[in-house]
Amino acid sequence: MNNQEFPKVNLEEGLQSIRHITWAIAQDHEGDSLSLLAILRLLEQVHQEIRDGLFQQSLPDNRQSLYKLLRDIETKGGWPYIYRMRLQSIMEKMELKEIQEEKTK
Repeated sequence: MNNQEFPKVNLEEGLQSIRHITWAIAQDHEGDSLSLLAILRLLEQVHQEIRDGLFQQSLPDNRQSLYKLLRDIETKGGWPYIYRMRLQSIMEKMELKEIQEEKTK
């Protein structure tokens, strides 16, 4: 994506817009696990593209900048991480649902 295609946006406003739009799309597909999975995959892909491209290129090249980056990571919540559900978690949820259904019979 070319940066020239879009006007520069205030960071906080842009981030809030991304959050609201993403959440609205997810809510529109509530209950549709395949659609929600597609949204999660897209978010992971964008995360990886930013991390491996723009972020890597912007890493500090002096001690002061490195200190500033590390300080920000320390004070504002650490390193961003996209958690992946394990198949085991899905299976456990299915087992719990089956047990609850058996109890209600």
